[in-house]
Amino acid sequence: MTLSLRTRLLVGLVALAAVGLAAADVATYRELRSFLIDRVDSTLLQDHVAALQIVNEGGCNSPQLGNFFVQVESADQSRLICTRRPPAFGDRRAAPPPKLPAKITLPTHGDPEPMRYLTVHAQQGSGTYRLRASIEQVEGGSVFFVIGESLQDMNGTLHRLLLIEVLVTLAVLAAIVGLGLWLVRLGLRPLRAIEQTAGAIASGDLSRRVERAEPRTEVGRLGLALNAMLGQIETAFNARAESEARLRRFVADASHELRTPLSAVRAYAELFRRGAAQRPEDLKRSMEGIERESERMGLLVDDLLLLARLDEGRPLEREPVQLDEVAREAVETARALEPERPLRLDVEPIVVTGDRDRLRQVLDNLLGNVRAHTPAGTAASVSVHPSNGHAAVEVADAGPGLPPEDAARVFERFYRADPSRARASGGAGLGLAIVAAVAKAHGGRVDARSAPGEGTTFRVELPLDGHAGRDA
Repeated sequence: MTLSLRTRLLVGLVALAAVGLAAADVATYRELRSFLIDRVDSTLLQDHVAALQIVNEGGCNSPQLGNFFVQVESADQSRLICTRRPPAFGDRRAAPPPKLPAKITLPTHGDPEPMRYLTVHAQQGSGTYRLRASIEQVEGGSVFFVIGESLQDMNGTLHRLLLIEVLVTLAVLAAIVGLGLWLVRLGLRPLRAIEQTAGAIASGDLSRRVERAEPRTEVGRLGLALNAMLGQIETAFNARAESEARLRRFVADASHELRTPLSAVRAYAELFRRGAAQRPEDLKRSMEGIERESERMGLLVDDLLLLARLDEGRPLEREPVQLDEVAREAVETARALEPERPLRLDVEPIVVTGDRDRLRQVLDNLLGNVRAHTPAGTAASVSVHPSNGHAAVEVADAGPGLPPEDAARVFERFYRADPSRARASGGAGLGLAIVAAVAKAHGGRVDARSAPGEGTTFRVELPLDGHAGRDA
């Protein structure tokens, strides 16, 4: 079974604390037991001489021996001389005597007074004794002398210590569980927020973010990274939605624009079918109409293909272009198409790197926009000059101008600030969109400045080639 992160953290914390507390309890217990045993040994070492003298003078049953256990044997431990068990003391019953081994072996490594300490169980019950066995010299010769003390008090102390350690350990573990649960919940609260945010996003709310994501903690940094990722995802989804909306609008507008000339071609074909072939005037009218509408469809298709190629990022021609010469040619053509319109030219020699035909198309489209959307005879101007490391091309007119909402959208495809006039003039609303796409493909940009009654100025900025331009 897979445990949750919260459970694993809590179990790990409690297990680590339990191991640490148990190790501390065992070390404390062993150190205290060793200390108490050493103290008993010191007591036996200090009192064995006096106890031996008391036995010599009064025998093993002398009350002066207190609570000590005493046993005297022959030096070879073959004969018991006397023995004494601890007497009753106050309300405490007499402790059962220790259970001695059949023979106690003393160390034989050259010690002039060999002796040995050992711990043995009582003959009855669970009591224990600490004994000191040694060879002692008395008036009648050498004897095997054993003196011992019951460890009942020491064991009681150790039992109380063990009980205290168990209770304290359990209390500390309980406190650690409570505190750890609170800390784990507090620490994992941001993860719960991330979980809720992810759930909301999965439900479609891409605007949700992880709240209180701070860089000071690991979870906080995770929240910041997640917020950044969510921002990119939301931007990508919005861009995709906008792109799909533009594509649907583009297809709808393109279909609408193509439907008009197709309907006209169909009408002329119907006129021919109804007998125009036998009437020279109607036949000429039908053929001219079909040719005119076919040319219109061809121009529209060419514009759509150009925009599609620019959208795909297909490379344009990259060669030095004398931009001032391109502007002169475009202005000469515009003057020939509309001689009555005052058209001023103000250029400086400037060279840019790009596609000459497309740059000429930019100027032709801007001048065509002036002809289509301003009254005949309205003054206009074309200027080419350097500006902040760029070549600036400006086409301005003194026409009626545009409202701000129209000026912000004039570079959208199929957008018309005046649909009726654009339809009458045959425009499809792609001229300025091509201007913007060509400028972008050259690494430049385009904008429009206009206000009602103050005319309109289109400005195209292109990167300079870096070569000095020469006047043609």
